[in-house]
Amino acid sequence: MRIKTHPGKILKEEFMLPLKLSARTLAKQIDVPHNRISQIIKEDRSITADTAHRLAAYFGTTPQLWMNLQRNYDLSKELAEREREYKAIPSHA
Repeated sequence: MRIKTHPGKILKEEFMLPLKLSARTLAKQIDVPHNRISQIIKEDRSITADTAHRLAAYFGTTPQLWMNLQRNYDLSKELAEREREYKAIPSHA
């Protein structure tokens, strides 16, 4: 099972680098502490609903985009870590 891409990598590579935005500049623009953005792009922090709304407003996307990226990453990471355990659960169907 391959773990999906962390949303911080997408934020950095698809949004910040093309616009030549630093973490500090982006953080200032969306009114959050700069360490929040730094931790997200280092893949040390998840994107919260608040951050998703702020990124969506700034980049002209939707909060759902950011939350879906985070959800998909979290689900794939959990499955990769516990796949055997989940397969051992008997099906009720």
